[in-house]
Amino acid sequence: MEWYLKVVRDNYANFNGRARRKEFWMFTLFNFIISSILAIIDQVMGLTYGIENQIGMENGILQSIYGLAVFIPSLAVAVRRLQDTSKSGWNLLWVFTCIGIFYILYLYIVEGDHGQNKYGPDPKEDENQDPFAGQRQAFQDPNNPYNTNPPTPNNPFDGNRPI
Repeated sequence: MEWYLKVVRDNYANFNGRARRKEFWMFTLFNFIISSILAIIDQVMGLTYGIENQIGMENGILQSIYGLAVFIPSLAVAVRRLQDTSKSGWNLLWVFTCIGIFYILYLYIVEGDHGQNKYGPDPKEDENQDPFAGQRQAFQDPNNPYNTNPPTPNNPFDGNRPI
């Protein structure tokens, strides 16, 4: 949920910089979940308008308001995701062609550039150095007696250490 809020609250209309895959896909997942819940609420409460669509549901008022509210952040995170792969945001126009949809999907899936590119610094820069950077501290509990390193035994062949 924090990735969704990062896009909606912190980067509402930010088209500059880069968005990593996790940010883009977590936003997409939560956007789909929220939109589905609002569609169900619209159908149950009768807050619908227009004609039925392909799956037999009418457009809902709450879902439409939500869609308008997240249109700009959705576009912004999509542009920043493309910029993570060194592609311009204008490449989103490929979606309007048949083959272009698969190209854009490929760009959403592929890993971003390592290091800085022309759109900004690598959003995963600290993780590229150490892939377990955020996980090491999570597993180190000061009250756990098994986290301490065992003492180094004396080496009889080491002249610097007493036996």
